[in-house]
Amino acid sequence: MSATLVINGKAPVVAYADLIAARIANNAKPESVKVEFVDDKKAAPSTFNGSTENTFQAIVDAFPQVFIDSNKEETAKWIKIANEELVIKNFQKLSQSLEHLDTQLNLRTFILGGLHYTAADVACWGALRSNGMVGSIIKNKVDVNVSRWYTLFELDPLFHEAHESLTKSLQELKKAATSGKKKEVHKANFEIDLPDAKMGHVVTRFPPEPSGYLHIGHAKAALLNQYFAQEYKGKLIIRFDDTNPSKEKEEFQDSILEDLSLLGIKGDRITYSSDYFQEMYDMCVTMIKEGKAYCDDTPTEKMREERMDGIASARRERTVEENLKIFTEDMKNGSEEGLKNCVRAKIDYAALNKTLRDPVVYRCNLTPHHRTGSTWKIYPTYDFCVPIVDSIEGVTHALRTIEYRDRNAQYDWMLENLHLRKVHIWDFARVNFVRTLLSKRKLQWMVDKDLVSNWDDPRFPTVRGVRRRGMTVEGLRNFVLSQGPSRNVINLEWNLIWAFNKKVIDPVAPRHTAIVEPVKLHIEGADAPGTPKVEMKPKHKKNPAVGEKKVIYYRDVVIDKEDADSLDDNEEVTLMDWGNVIITKKNADGSLEGTLHLEGDFKKTKHKLTWLADTEDSVPVDLVDFDHLISKDKLEEDESFEDFLTPVTEFHTDAIADLNVKDMKVGDIIQFERKGYYRLDALPKDGKPYTFFTIPDGKAVNKYGAKK
Repeated sequence: MSATLVINGKAPVVAYADLIAARIANNAKPESVKVEFVDDKKAAPSTFNGSTENTFQAIVDAFPQVFIDSNKEETAKWIKIANEELVIKNFQKLSQSLEHLDTQLNLRTFILGGLHYTAADVACWGALRSNGMVGSIIKNKVDVNVSRWYTLFELDPLFHEAHESLTKSLQELKKAATSGKKKEVHKANFEIDLPDAKMGHVVTRFPPEPSGYLHIGHAKAALLNQYFAQEYKGKLIIRFDDTNPSKEKEEFQDSILEDLSLLGIKGDRITYSSDYFQEMYDMCVTMIKEGKAYCDDTPTEKMREERMDGIASARRERTVEENLKIFTEDMKNGSEEGLKNCVRAKIDYAALNKTLRDPVVYRCNLTPHHRTGSTWKIYPTYDFCVPIVDSIEGVTHALRTIEYRDRNAQYDWMLENLHLRKVHIWDFARVNFVRTLLSKRKLQWMVDKDLVSNWDDPRFPTVRGVRRRGMTVEGLRNFVLSQGPSRNVINLEWNLIWAFNKKVIDPVAPRHTAIVEPVKLHIEGADAPGTPKVEMKPKHKKNPAVGEKKVIYYRDVVIDKEDADSLDDNEEVTLMDWGNVIITKKNADGSLEGTLHLEGDFKKTKHKLTWLADTEDSVPVDLVDFDHLISKDKLEEDESFEDFLTPVTEFHTDAIADLNVKDMKVGDIIQFERKGYYRLDALPKDGKPYTFFTIPDGKAVNKYGAKK
């Protein structure tokens, strides 16, 4: 009989350690612990088998074969530290506790040493995961050993996916409550019924064609395949479907591997469909000999019309001998006669499912292959290749997007008629975004037409494109995993994915200042420095671990022209991070004069203004915003995307920023206060200033990132 753990997702300190311990137990022996979730602020953080006392220790004690403990006294000590010291929100006290942990981890991989983690590691990691202050501390490597140790466990799905299961379950509880249904606990994320899935035996595959760069649709497929391989302690194969030499390049192949690595996806094997060209050729010969395939030289347009109308090809009844000669001699050698032909599977030319109407399985192509050179002049189609290689490589479950559903019958036919092992198929919904093209052919067209700079253009839905725009790996992973293996096809707003990203960057993005169309403001008053005065201020008021920046205080400052135009004479305003100023005069040239009024109440002012000291230290910057490449939310099948190209999609704004920009490096993500989030894309070069790309934050924005 299994144990039961109830996790309260709304507890002040979420019992992540308990949840992870249960996941570890279930990983060792499936269904050992039934995990349920509640969202009751008044409930205990966790309940194990009906008890709320020492629940973590109770789980550990219940599974001694999983949590092997050679030093109970030390383990108990660190569990106590986790529960009492690592969950506190006082930064100073937390820093002391982290220093203690950092010292303990010096020259140790795990808290108690040894080659394996123990309950002490689980307790401490879970406590830190529940503490909102810890994320930036880990990222900024304030305590190097702690960051290294924490990141090690973050790579383990048993640890890092605990949060995702909790979040998804709470969302489902909320939906149930608001829909008038009785509130009930829900199973963890990704709970689908993979047919015949056995622990330790599941093999999934991600088969990209190396004909373009990885986009976020591919990222979803890759992450789902990885998830189920890991969930069932199985294997993930990354296979390049390189059967069309006209489109494929080694450049694309290398970039796909780099982007997968960036997303934390590493296959247990990396294979190539081209590794199996001989096997597929032999199987096609067998099909022809068994009368299950034929060579067809019907012109392409006529063949398409016949398939559409369910008309048999005139070549359908060619003899086996004639078909073999054409395939093994003419087509294989790429002769003039061979180039006229293709091979079609003889299934059912009048089938209601049109994918079964004698699909093409082989065709000629004289373009040299990037791996096999000119060895082959005939290549299998995707529909012939994939089921064969899936079966040969031991794939148990082929996860693919739902638009292939009609082809599932064709996939099964190939396996059955080639006498190959059965492979289960699971369909999931592809990622669709409004005003976005995901077709590699169409994206390549835009690259070729110089409508974008390259495949990493920030307007592109490629992994490299959204990364360059400011998408974090964590934000992208969280979005993809939030979609899960659902079969519901929807057209998503981009705001959704950027909202996930904001949750990642907001707690750690340094705050800086940029001024557009600077207007001078001269400030009088005894406390207004007559000469520039530099002070160190936190880059992030809510997160001291982000570090400090230089702020120059001076009686002459500049503010945004848009702000200056909105001010009235004698109006009291707040200069952010300084104090109040009373505007005493608006000059004819647009400049302003004011008096410093530090005792003024900032809560009563209408305008809170960003500002910079009017000195030579300010840095010229270019703030770049983008629009969608396509002007219509969803294109119909009969509409050409070329008719819906957005005329202007890139917008530049000159500005000046604080001197700290000079210390930044390409890729840094910051927030220019009151303007939005930005990623530094380029350092000054050839007369161009620092270039920052706006990062959407999931809310309505206008150009240059300012909220509407």
